[in-house]
Amino acid sequence: MGSKSLAYTGFFETEVPEDEFIISRTDLKGNITYANDAFAEISGYTPEELVGHPHNIVRHPDMPRSVFQELWETISQKKTWRGLVKNLRRDGGHYWVSAEVSGVYKDGELKEYKSIRQPVSQAQKIVIQTKYDQMTLEENKQARAIHYLTKENIEKIEHLAKVTDSSEDDIINQAIEKM
Repeated sequence: MGSKSLAYTGFFETEVPEDEFIISRTDLKGNITYANDAFAEISGYTPEELVGHPHNIVRHPDMPRSVFQELWETISQKKTWRGLVKNLRRDGGHYWVSAEVSGVYKDGELKEYKSIRQPVSQAQKIVIQTKYDQMTLEENKQARAIHYLTKENIEKIEHLAKVTDSSEDDIINQAIEKM
């Protein structure tokens, strides 16, 4: 967590409206060349802030690397990739999408990539988050853990981090290692 407080808002989810389509295009290196207003609004950026940046500006740390490796392998074979993606909002929150990514060709030559994203059901989110947690554990030898702390305990951890010049993560990890 470093300089971020334990009161960090990163667990807030933005629901993609049922009738919304999030659309973007990228150059062949993955830099955004177009972002529709829905993409900007849901991600918390303006279209101008998105254009020119790598699409992974919205990559959530919960996403296994192998999912994006599969995406790139699929689209490099001139196929369409489909999958569920948890994206990171500018404010640290997140949103889930069902994504379809494919190449855009002109006269048989690949010119750019397009991505069209739609909402994901709550049931799909639960199933895929569990799968992605397992994949991340296997890939990174670590997994996310969510634990709800009382306000009093949060204040104690923040105070201890401040007086020891440590991060909140360091304090929590030290406590777990002592178990």
